[in-house]
Amino acid sequence: MFQPDILIIGAGAAGLMAARHLTRAGRRVLVLEARNRPGGRVHTFSDASFSGPTEAGAEFLHGEVALTQELLQAAATPLHDTAGLTYEVEQGRVKTADTFLDDMPLLLEKLHALPHDLPLAEFLTRYFPAEEYRDLRDTVTRFAEGYDAADASRASAFALREEWSGGSAEDSPRPQGGYGPLLDRLAREVEAGGGLIQLSTRVEQIRWQRGSVQLHCDQNRSYTAPLAILTVPLGVLQAEPGVPGHLPFVPELPRHRRAASALGFGPVIKILLEFKGAFWEGNPAVGHPMPELSFLFSDAAVPTWWTQLPDPRPLLTGWVAGPAADQLRSAPDEALLTQALESLGYIFATSPEFLRAQLRAWRIANWGADPLARGAYAYATVDSAAARAVLTEPVENTLFFAGEGLYEGPAMGTVEAALASGQDAAERVLAHGHSLA
Repeated sequence: MFQPDILIIGAGAAGLMAARHLTRAGRRVLVLEARNRPGGRVHTFSDASFSGPTEAGAEFLHGEVALTQELLQAAATPLHDTAGLTYEVEQGRVKTADTFLDDMPLLLEKLHALPHDLPLAEFLTRYFPAEEYRDLRDTVTRFAEGYDAADASRASAFALREEWSGGSAEDSPRPQGGYGPLLDRLAREVEAGGGLIQLSTRVEQIRWQRGSVQLHCDQNRSYTAPLAILTVPLGVLQAEPGVPGHLPFVPELPRHRRAASALGFGPVIKILLEFKGAFWEGNPAVGHPMPELSFLFSDAAVPTWWTQLPDPRPLLTGWVAGPAADQLRSAPDEALLTQALESLGYIFATSPEFLRAQLRAWRIANWGADPLARGAYAYATVDSAAARAVLTEPVENTLFFAGEGLYEGPAMGTVEAALASGQDAAERVLAHGHSLA
């Protein structure tokens, strides 16, 4: 019987990267994953109703992501830059968008002069209080809530300053075939190195003492090892007792729970609509055609959309994030589809009935409602640095934590952050002198 040196909870990017690193160092690793697939919040699915692989989770590469690039190059996976035009629709009027914010130089000037960190909402109120800056306040808030899935009342002004100074949102290629093959490749490398990945195994309790961890799982299963690495999403660590997704420790870790709650973790709803054709390129039933549409930002209920250009596939991806997605956590998928079609009807000056008739396939990925995630990705709060310091310090040299929310650097909230955090956790395990049993 396989007796692991190390248990890893979660076969997402962080868990698989940690497992690969440890198996290469000769450790016996058992990865337990509650889902019936590896990948976590990376989910490239192939459904007969869709015309090709489709991303329900992570989709783009943002900024300089050296580790992700290295892994994609090793897998000979090319990247495709986005192409086409960006449109804006506000109060029923359509225009192409040239810049994110005309006042960006002034915004960055104020941010760089800020003597200490503040929540974004407080920063905007304090430094841009005048009515003439209403549009700036609204635009910056919408961007932080939409792009970063952040609550502006908690999001770190310093972290957003670094993000906007770096321009990471402007460089967003996609891996050909999606992220899924990269995660599948990592899983194969773990197994080739002697590790085991066990799917459909939900950890329900973590009992631990120094030098020993016992994981109690569904179907009356249990697994033991000298130590464990937890790579569950922050939303799971933040979940209160009695809430779906809550993962109890025995004995409990109140300091770590508080640290997890101090970090930001935003919900996202991704709405995937594949149509019979790209009606937005020009159709008699469409009052606002948008040729070469790439990205679209609007004042609709589902405000953000994008296509697959340069791939001509007629897939529109809708995006609701942050507080707006939080309000829709419990909404049924059919209600979200209706809201999406109504939003597109307004945006393109056509009827939801026309759009529904053109629809070939649809799928809703409501990550905030998923009990195994309880959100989509992390964002920095004013207290993030102190909280990460708590969670990245091993507990009695026995429990280790990893995940994109624990990464410190410019790629927070990304696949890159998860990969780097998983690798760092594996190195911490090795550095603490854990050897083969």
